[in-house]
Amino acid sequence: MNKLALAVLLAMSLSACQTVKTTQGGTVGIDRTQIMSPLVSSQSLMQQATLSYNGLLQKESKQGTLNPNAAQTARVRAIANRLIPQVAVFRPDAVNWQWEVNVIASPQVNAWCMPGGKIAVYTGIIDKLKLNDNEIAAILGHEIAHALREHAREQASEQSLMQLGMLGAQLGGVQAGTLNAAGQLYQVGVGLPHSRTHETEADRIGVELAARAGYDPRAAIGLWQKMVQLSGSAPPEFLSTHPSAQTRIQDLEVYSERVMPLYLAARK
Repeated sequence: MNKLALAVLLAMSLSACQTVKTTQGGTVGIDRTQIMSPLVSSQSLMQQATLSYNGLLQKESKQGTLNPNAAQTARVRAIANRLIPQVAVFRPDAVNWQWEVNVIASPQVNAWCMPGGKIAVYTGIIDKLKLNDNEIAAILGHEIAHALREHAREQASEQSLMQLGMLGAQLGGVQAGTLNAAGQLYQVGVGLPHSRTHETEADRIGVELAARAGYDPRAAIGLWQKMVQLSGSAPPEFLSTHPSAQTRIQDLEVYSERVMPLYLAARK
């Protein structure tokens, strides 16, 4: 393919980008528009997620680390089953996703939700933080929120567009050193701030999902206080994919109070 053809392809790809809102705002008021690349579709990511998730479950099952504690698995699933119907507030179509929830025996302090609702919770986060049900709801709500907002698709779109931009710069004769510097500036100036925005959105949606399901949204504050005690020091916020613990806790204090009426109504 010659340079002219590549330039035409680049221009077409950039012009086809879509500005979308993946979710409704909810009580927490998430209203940021997102730029999605036509090269990254929701359907393809969900298909990839399903394949990856099934492969992981097979691996963990062979190792005897998939849902080893029936009571613990039932507990996590019961909490998730109260949260999942609440996603309709943010995007009604997500209620019909093929949701799956599994617990993996691992010391990792981690949990995640893949595109399309494939959830895994590691025993390390439950055991090391001694989580109560409200705190588990905060974690699940946060991870579900990432899937609702399609943050994985947005990140993949950003990377795709950045690569296309780099290609365009190369075609324009920009030197490698300049491209490397531009890539680093992009990461600090755009990539990391966007990642922190994703985390903040997930925190806010997460507390609303928890509140609507009848779980105390203020538990997210205590959860992050526990995380700070466990993790200790962290890199400066501007060099991190996540907001600082102090920033996060302050934001959660505001938004957990905003959704308290939802929690109180759900408890009646």
